[in-house]
Amino acid sequence: MKTFTKVRENPQVPALAIPQRKTWMKFKQQKFLFLMMLPAVIWALIFAYTPMVGLYMSFVNYQPTLGAFWQTLFSSEFVGFKWFDYFFSNGDFLLIMRNTLASTLITLLFSFPMPILIAIAINEIKNVAFKKTVQTASYLPYFISWVIAANIIVTLLSSDGAINGLLKFLHITNESVLFLQHGKYFWWIVALGNTWKDMGYSSIMYLAAISSINPELYEAAKVDGANRFKQIRYITLPHLKPTIVILLILALGGILNAGFDQHFLLGNDLTKDYSDVLSTYSFRYGIQNGMFSYASAVGMFSSVVAFIIVVIVNFIAKRVNGHSLF
Repeated sequence: MKTFTKVRENPQVPALAIPQRKTWMKFKQQKFLFLMMLPAVIWALIFAYTPMVGLYMSFVNYQPTLGAFWQTLFSSEFVGFKWFDYFFSNGDFLLIMRNTLASTLITLLFSFPMPILIAIAINEIKNVAFKKTVQTASYLPYFISWVIAANIIVTLLSSDGAINGLLKFLHITNESVLFLQHGKYFWWIVALGNTWKDMGYSSIMYLAAISSINPELYEAAKVDGANRFKQIRYITLPHLKPTIVILLILALGGILNAGFDQHFLLGNDLTKDYSDVLSTYSFRYGIQNGMFSYASAVGMFSSVVAFIIVVIVNFIAKRVNGHSLF
């Protein structure tokens, strides 16, 4: 307060110097926190922001040569929005967007509520040893690569796999169902696969939020006669609301990122009309066909739409319930 008063009393110091001085004082007080944050900032600048210069490829007719990459890129013919026009006007656009949105929305339908349910269920386990065992078991699928996970899914869904064996045992069907050869099943297979793989790890955020709830609230609820379900409804879920809103905003921001690995590994020629999404489409044209500028334009379109969705959903969330990402 002394510094603030002196600045105000000195007529030679402009008014804008006051917030600048306060900001500098805060920086000096928290200099070690900023120092700890420095590696993450450097990492983001190198691996997240520097590569964005390559977005220029979307507006040129880039053809790789034996010369330096940047020299070749900036000397390529500038074509403006040619590749974007080509993407919107060809016959693939509607099919690719349908597959991408259907796959991500169905995945969101399953994968978003499941971590919340798992976190609440784990929190209700009183036996510490069993609780840790369940947590570890739920986290394991996340650390399995999609190559292994896809092989597990293919094995389970094969004609002589466990799923068909169970359906025959329950007399639901007499013949094996060829799940991976019919496109109508593909989106649901990917959605359930994504949910199984990520739900345990995604529950960490909610478990952390639950651990910050004051235990006295639960004790007071017990005194008032609230059972477990009422405690979850009136204490746990309201405290999880800010976390749920923020993670929902981030999830909707990735609505055009259906995932490359699962669609590439589980898809085949028989399900191509359902498995071909933006990421696999970009890979096919960019890497396999050598149309690097076109693939870059498709990727840029996906990123711009995702950014717009995040801003819109964040604005709506802030207006509706006061919780937002920024």
